[in-house]
Amino acid sequence: MATAMSVSAVTPAAAAVSRRRTMVCVPATARAPREMAEELAAAAALGADLAELRLDCLAGFAPRRDLPVILAKPRPLPALVTYRPKWEGGKYEGDDESRFEALLLAMELGAEYVDVELKVADKFMKLISGRKPDNCKLIVSSHNYESTPSSEELANLVAQIQATGADIVKIATTATEIVDVAKMFQILVHCQVPIIGLVMNDRGFISRVLCPKYGGFLTFGSLKKGKESAPAQPTAADLINVYNIRQIGPDTKVFGIIGKPVGHSKSPILHNEAFRSVGFNAVYVPFLVDDLAKFLNTYSSPDFAGFSCTIPHKEAAVRCCDEVDPIARDIGAVNTIVRRPDGKLVGYNTDYVGAISAIEDGIRAFEQRDPDTSPLAGRLFVVIGAGGAGKALAYGAKEKGARVVIANRTFARAQELANLIGGPALTLADLENYHPEEGMILANTTAIGMHPNVNETPLSKQALKSYAVVFDAVYTPKETRLLREAAECGATVVSGLEMFIRQAMGQFEHFTGMPAPDNLMRDIVLTKT
Repeated sequence: MATAMSVSAVTPAAAAVSRRRTMVCVPATARAPREMAEELAAAAALGADLAELRLDCLAGFAPRRDLPVILAKPRPLPALVTYRPKWEGGKYEGDDESRFEALLLAMELGAEYVDVELKVADKFMKLISGRKPDNCKLIVSSHNYESTPSSEELANLVAQIQATGADIVKIATTATEIVDVAKMFQILVHCQVPIIGLVMNDRGFISRVLCPKYGGFLTFGSLKKGKESAPAQPTAADLINVYNIRQIGPDTKVFGIIGKPVGHSKSPILHNEAFRSVGFNAVYVPFLVDDLAKFLNTYSSPDFAGFSCTIPHKEAAVRCCDEVDPIARDIGAVNTIVRRPDGKLVGYNTDYVGAISAIEDGIRAFEQRDPDTSPLAGRLFVVIGAGGAGKALAYGAKEKGARVVIANRTFARAQELANLIGGPALTLADLENYHPEEGMILANTTAIGMHPNVNETPLSKQALKSYAVVFDAVYTPKETRLLREAAECGATVVSGLEMFIRQAMGQFEHFTGMPAPDNLMRDIVLTKT
C-alpha cells in the first residue's frame, strides 16, 4: 500500500540539503492586544523562533488601533499574522474584505509572514498585487479537520497552493490512524518549496516533533498547556527541552513508545535525556497505535530503529517480530522491539527483570533474608491481570520459586495464563475473599488506577489486609490508591516507578548498544516525571 512505502522509501537527507533549520512557532492567542504583545515576549523567552499572532482570538479587534500595538518594533520575535475565519477552523465571522485589509496592514507594519487560506488565496493575491513588501512572506494554507487525503491528493494540493504564488505552502490534516502521518512525511521530503506539513490530533502528534527530519519549514508549540491553537499541539518548552527538536535532523534515529493510551507515558522524558547524555543522535516519541502490524509495516525505514511496547500491544508484538528472544517467547509478551540494520524486527522483554528485581529489593529493604535466595521463593504471589505485563511478572515470579496465582476480571483469560504457569486462577470478585495464608505478595499489572482514573483500585482495602507486600505496575500517579491503602494496612509497598526505571534501562541498552546511565535515569524519573 502507498503508506507502507512512504517512510521506508523516503530519504530525508536528500530533502534537507538546502533547507534551513525547522523553526518553532508559538501561537499567541490572547484576547487583548497588549496581552498578545506580552505573549510574543514570553515565546521569545522560551526560545521560540517566531510567534503566530492569531488576530481572530482578539476581542473587539480594531486593526488600525490594535495592530500597531501588537507589531510595535523592536519586536522580540518575527511575527506570523493569521486572521483565521470560522469556516477554516478559526474564530473570525466577518467578511473577507475587512479581514484582507487587516492582513495587508499587518504587512505594511512589518509582519514577516502572513497566512491566508487557499480557498480565498487568488482573491487576496489580486488585492495585494504590487503592494506586498519584499520582506514579507506569504503562507497559503489548507486545513482538513476530517482526515488525511492520499499521497497523490496531497501532492496535487501542494501544486494548487504553489500555483497561487505562495512563498510557503502550509497543509494541516487530521489523523484517523497514525499511519496517516507517513503520507505527510512523504510530501515534506519531496516538496521543492518551503512547506509546513502537520497532522492534527493525538495520532498525528509525531508530525509535530519529527518534521525537522523531513525538512518541514516550521512546527507549532503552545506557550503552555491550555494555550494550544490546534488539537494535540505540544508546548514549545517540550519541543525544545524534552524532544530536543533543535538537534533533530535527517540522520536522527527514531525510537518511541507504542501504546493505546500513550499520552501518560514518561518514557519520552526519560529516554530523550538519556540519549542526550551519551551523545546518541536519536529522538524518542509517543506512538498512539491502533493496529501494531500496520504501524510496523508503514514505518519500516531503518531510521525507525526501536520501540517500547505497552498496553495493549505486548502480546501482538510477539507475532509481529521476525525473531523473539527465548525468554520473551516463553512469557508470551514483548515490551522492546529493535530493528536490526537488515530490517528484521527482534523482540525482547525487559519487564520481568525490572519488576521482579524491584519487588525483591523492596522486600529485602524490610525483611532480613538469605541474600543468596530470592525473597519470593516459596511465597504465594498473586498477579492481577493476564495481559503482557501480567505474563512477565507471573513468569518471573515462578522462575524465582514463587507459587503463582492469576486473578483477572475475565476468568477465561486468568485460566489461560494460570494453565501456562501451573497455578490456580481467580476472578477479581473471588480475590476479595482469598486468604489462604499469611505473608502473600500482590502484584497489580492492569491499568486500574492509572491517571485519570486515580480513584479506582483493583482490590478493596479490606482485602489488602491479607498481603505483606503490594506492588503496582501503574506509575501515574506515583502513589496509586492501591499503594496508599496497602501502606495504611501495614504492607511493604513497591512503586511501579521502580519497574519503569529498571525496564527502561534494559531498553536503553538494547536501543543503543551502550550501558545505561543508571544514576541519571533514576534521577530523571524521580525528579522530572
